[in-house]
Amino acid sequence: MEPDFLSMTSGEWRSWMEQAGEKPFRGDIVFRHLHQRHAVSYDEMTDLGKALREKLSKECPLNYPRIETVQRAEDGTAKFLLRLYDGKAVECVLMKYKFGYSLCISSQAGCRMGCRFCASTLGGLERSLTAGEMAAEVYTVERSENLNISHIVIMGCGEPFDNYDALLRFLELIHDEKGRNLSKRNITVSTCGLPNRIRQFADEGTGVSLAISLHAPNDEIRKKIMRVAEGVPMEKLMDAVRYYQEKTSDRVTFEYILIDGINDSDDNARELAERLKGMLAHVNVIPVNPVEECGFARPSEARIRRFMAVLEEKGVNVTRRREMGKNIDAACGQLRARAGKKLDH
Repeated sequence: MEPDFLSMTSGEWRSWMEQAGEKPFRGDIVFRHLHQRHAVSYDEMTDLGKALREKLSKECPLNYPRIETVQRAEDGTAKFLLRLYDGKAVECVLMKYKFGYSLCISSQAGCRMGCRFCASTLGGLERSLTAGEMAAEVYTVERSENLNISHIVIMGCGEPFDNYDALLRFLELIHDEKGRNLSKRNITVSTCGLPNRIRQFADEGTGVSLAISLHAPNDEIRKKIMRVAEGVPMEKLMDAVRYYQEKTSDRVTFEYILIDGINDSDDNARELAERLKGMLAHVNVIPVNPVEECGFARPSEARIRRFMAVLEEKGVNVTRRREMGKNIDAACGQLRARAGKKLDH
């Protein structure tokens, strides 16, 4: 991979300037242009001397993604297919809420976790994104749409904890007060459940929110739909979540994709409630968005409501994810998969 200078922290930019014989504060200027003003070229940094801009252009090339496709829904949701410098593709989804704009970004090009309901896994993992590439998803959309994103969800293509070091660096970049300065409480990281990383993330004390892609009340069902479950018993996963809560005192969201005839029965709901008993938990019910290659069906509206009612009867805090982008390739990885098919032909 080529060096990614958008991944450099403000401190690293100060060091680079010092080694180049420049005043260290000029590193802060570059960082601010990149992470606050969304500059895509050093030529935009007119508060730096021309010679320095030329030196930066030569020695520190910027590889921003280009927007290849945008699909827009009637509710204002927009799904972007971004093409990286090496031809790999990732997706991000812009959603408008009363509180502002939220962007769901990808952490990898493809995914190796193998969840059977997800289009992101169809071609396997191509590579992980750098911290700068993750940040560039945010800045590219903000620049293209001329808006400020107030919330970020790392729930697009890929498993964030499978790209752990880049994830931590991204969080540092996006929170830096010299740059984007986004509140940690406005960032959510979603994982399909890697216990060791969950414990490590708890120890990091990042301050961001955690979501667990659970999608089943027991190991038997989870193994049928999530390959990661074959090596991670649910009790081991839940022990890691309890550790996370002990360390952070934070509520954890459990994502639960509801699939017709697989995990949507009253008994499934009761077992899920028992599994979460005593935990500071919130269940986010997501009716499956059918992906042709996966073969799963969405439950009826009556079944969805009944599943949620059983959870509520058992004292579980549950909501249904607001369904957005109904007239676009809304399932994670779907737009990317379709684009890949076109390229193959």
